Order: sequence, then structure tokens, then C-alpha cells
Amino acid sequence: MHKKWWKILCVILLTYTVIGGFLFSVPAREILHETIRNLYFHVCMWFGMMILFTTSVVYSIKYLRSQNLRDDLYAVNFTKVGILFGILGYITGALWAKYTWTEFASDTEIFREPKLLGAAIALLIYFAYLVLRGSLTDIDKRARISAVYAIFAYAMLFPSIWILPRLLDSLHPGKEGNPALNFKDSDARLRMVFYPAIIGWTLLGVWITSLKIRLDLIKERSILND
Repeated sequence: MHKKWWKILCVILLTYTVIGGFLFSVPAREILHETIRNLYFHVCMWFGMMILFTTSVVYSIKYLRSQNLRDDLYAVNFTKVGILFGILGYITGALWAKYTWTEFASDTEIFREPKLLGAAIALLIYFAYLVLRGSLTDIDKRARISAVYAIFAYAMLFPSIWILPRLLDSLHPGKEGNPALNFKDSDARLRMVFYPAIIGWTLLGVWITSLKIRLDLIKERSILND
């Protein structure tokens, strides 16, 4: 039972997130209005994505130091689930933009928005990671090259998602004249769901990853034992 406590916690937190996200009261914010509820999904999924990618790059570095294929297996599965969370975060973000920014820009302009473009570039870099792995047949060579590429891909997350979009004209919250979801613009009603949601989505990502790792360990048991 002691090994299952975090899974139980994950279910409780995500149930609380869904209930709170749809039923709890939220602050009235100009432009955002009721769409602010997407904070518990879009933003929290991206937090989970960053944690999963961070874990992946840690295991990639461990592989380069140890040459242990188990570390490579952990790295690739954390990356795959991180990509899944990135796709979900991108979709929820694009939908959020469509229903909140249409007052200021057309649909075409929205999808040229720096934040969305930067996120798309970051995800494409990680998609290339999967393509690269699939193109290599030698197990050790694939693991080494993938580990190096994973470090590069992780480094590119920061300029593409966090730095460059903030230097360019953007409709995204956080730019001057738009509501930024920080302590000044949020309140206790948002934070009481927001923080548990981050933990819940992250635990779900770890849970999915752990299942994928167990399957891969079974499939590649003979290789790993060597």
C-alpha cells in the first residue's frame, strides 16, 4: 500500500482539479472572464511537461556518465509523456487564445502569435528526437546520440517558450496591458486549485511514464540484463 499512496493522491488531486475547475468561483478578470478556468489545465499541464522534460534530461546525463541502457529507457519514456503533455498544453492554449484574443486579432494572427509559434517549435524539436531514435538501429549508438540531442532539445525550450516570446509583441498574458496570471492578478480562489492541479497533472505524467517503463523493461529484459 505504501507504494500506491502517490497514485491515490494523483486521483484525488485531479478529481479536485476537475470539480474545482468547473464549479468553484473564479475572479472576474477583463478579457479572460470564465475562460480563466483553463488555468488549471493549460498552465498546469505545461508545468507537468517541464518537470517531465527535466527528469528526462537528468536521465540522459546519467546515461552519458554510466552507459547504463536502463537510464536511456527512463529518459525516452519521460520525453514521450512530456511531449504528450506538451501537445495537450498547446491545444488547450490555442483554444484559450481563440476565445479570448479574437477581440484583438484574427484567427490567422492568433496562430502567428510568438508564444504559440515558440511552443510549436519546441515540440517539433522534441518530435525530431523521436524521429532520430527511430532512424538508428544500433542500440548503444542510438542511446548516446539521443542523450546528447535530449540535452540540446531541453536547452532550446527556454528561448523558444520562455525568453523570445517575452521579447516580442504578444497578446499572451504577462505582456504589458494584458492580465498576467501572477499574484497581483490572481487570488486565493485560483491558487487553492492551481497548486494542487500542478501536482496532480505531474503525478499523472509520472504514473503514465512508470507504466511505459515497466512495459519496456519487460520487452527489453534480455538486452538490459546483458
